[in-house]
Amino acid sequence: MYVPASSVPCLCSQRWILAYTGFFGVFFVYALRVNISMAMVCMVQTFSLNDTMTTLGNETEDMKCPDDNMNNPHLNEHAEFDWNKPLRSSMLASFFYGYIITQIPGGWLADRFGGKRVFGIAMAISGISNVLLPVCARLSYLSVFILRVITGLATGVTFPALQSIWGRWAPPLERSKLIAFSGIGRPFGNIGTFATSGILCEYGFDNGWGSIFYLSGGLTCLWVISWFILTSDSPVTHPRISQSEKDYIVSKIEYNTSERSETVPWMKIFTSPVVWACLTAHVCNNWTNYTLLTSLPAFMKEVLKFDIKENGVWSAIPYICQATSAIIAGYFADFLRTRKLLSTTSTRRLCQLTGFLGAGACLIVTGFTPCEHRYLAVAFLSLAVMFTGFSQAGYICNHVDFAPKYAGVIYGLTNMAGTVPGMVAPIVAGALTPNVSSGELQTWARDIQEEIVGTVDDSKYDATVDNELRTEFRDTVM
Repeated sequence: MYVPASSVPCLCSQRWILAYTGFFGVFFVYALRVNISMAMVCMVQTFSLNDTMTTLGNETEDMKCPDDNMNNPHLNEHAEFDWNKPLRSSMLASFFYGYIITQIPGGWLADRFGGKRVFGIAMAISGISNVLLPVCARLSYLSVFILRVITGLATGVTFPALQSIWGRWAPPLERSKLIAFSGIGRPFGNIGTFATSGILCEYGFDNGWGSIFYLSGGLTCLWVISWFILTSDSPVTHPRISQSEKDYIVSKIEYNTSERSETVPWMKIFTSPVVWACLTAHVCNNWTNYTLLTSLPAFMKEVLKFDIKENGVWSAIPYICQATSAIIAGYFADFLRTRKLLSTTSTRRLCQLTGFLGAGACLIVTGFTPCEHRYLAVAFLSLAVMFTGFSQAGYICNHVDFAPKYAGVIYGLTNMAGTVPGMVAPIVAGALTPNVSSGELQTWARDIQEEIVGTVDDSKYDATVDNELRTEFRDTVM
């Protein structure tokens, strides 16, 4: 039965309520993912012997780029852990060890049994894991690895589940808007976490950094309740949807949303060129995103020299730009398709090409911007992240475009490959910048005596010596 779109409610409709609820769900997925990146800045004693020797060796650079943290009398007063940089990088990557495992199973479960339960249960597990993290971190650093892997395992099913739901809820000419709106929970999750974590580090309860995990985990558990109340797996099973909206969605979706397939055409999926195109785009986009997610707070603190409260604000700005561009791209893409100015294929290609070329160019410029022009570096970094927002109307929507019935499992497949950068990028970033400074002196280029001193194991040096070096360094630069 044909139902005109003009006769169906829009902003207060059940499909848009799903988008609003999904937005907050994705918000908390990313809040739980990145909160440790920001918390680690204030929970770990990063001023080690190696850092001191490197900083003394780069005194000229530091005088050009004074460290705001040196003027902060509360520097690292909340730090409880002496974790070296390789250990911290591994902790940041541990989330993805679990995340990569549940991508395809999560999509299959959502397509087979419904995305509502899969998404909701996963977020409940993730929220509880984050609430437990501060207590467990004080017991052993191994417990942090375990809880981050559990969080990764749980949240690994969320995006495939959400794509599966949209395959049953999003009419073709509204997909860009609906999926983009729920998807901007990603940058807003980063914005909320980065903007508040610096303040919580300084003024929060449980030594500051602990409150980051308690609040993000606790609010996630509250959201889970609203998710189970407000949403449904398909329009057919929703208890409060109007008849006109149900008929409109069912008439537009390309298959019967009330039936669930028991088999998946795996061979056709694996041999489909469009699936491989989405997979490639997913991997490329995620390398940029995950590098920034895990390394941006440290970059702001260690290279651009922002203090902990400024760090959160400046780290949030790029994601405000990303959220804005994602909304614009979603509406623009549906406008082009509705007016038949471009086909769906051409629209997705245009959005993705714009995102990749723009982000790549701006990141290259950011890398060549000296730290004495740090605000210019933030501007180019913000532009780079802004361009990544165009992916919301690019490959992300494409999964639902060409296979809405199997959108969950296909997104799980491409996101599994796209998770590899999340496992590798933090370790690569740490390996490329072992001494945290920009343009740092390489080990092979040091004097022999300096090299011997610089290779002392952080875990074995005398704390008294470290305190003397701190005092000497501050007397030198002040």
